[in-house]
Amino acid sequence: MTLNDLNQLDDNAAYDWFETTCAAERWVNAMVTGRPYKSPAEVYSYAVEVWESLTDSDYRQAFEAHPMIGDVNSLRAKFANTKTTAASEQQGAAAASEATLQALHTLNHEYLNKHGFIFIICATGLSADTMLEALQKRLPNDTVSELANAAAEQIKITLLRLTKALSPAPTQESSS
Repeated sequence: MTLNDLNQLDDNAAYDWFETTCAAERWVNAMVTGRPYKSPAEVYSYAVEVWESLTDSDYRQAFEAHPMIGDVNSLRAKFANTKTTAASEQQGAAAASEATLQALHTLNHEYLNKHGFIFIICATGLSADTMLEALQKRLPNDTVSELANAAAEQIKITLLRLTKALSPAPTQESSS
């Protein structure tokens, strides 16, 4: 989608497009009403500005759209539009050892039980072992700290998704 295409979408279509990058309703609504955008950089900076204005419940709503690391197929049907994106972001878990996958599974459930939301990490480019190390490091944190950590990771994920989804405008080649 080009920036021009995004600016031209009707509100419902724009809502659907932004929702594939982040499922927090207030964030999506703000991004839709923030149009038209003059540049991709403006989209990204506004995305951060809106994200930082949200509440803990908004953050938790965004987290609910993520599958648990290593358990991509558990993604609920209501978030099916982000399944392909999440699956590609978690490619590092696909090549993991059985022991690492089992540890991720166990610790992810401990994390969820302790904090009330799943472990969020910007997994793009990370191996399963690296994600496991981060999970082991963050698991002992208090929930307030983890909500802040997860929110910081979520906006990284959102910005990556926006960057991937927003294609540059086609260039016109001049004929000589």
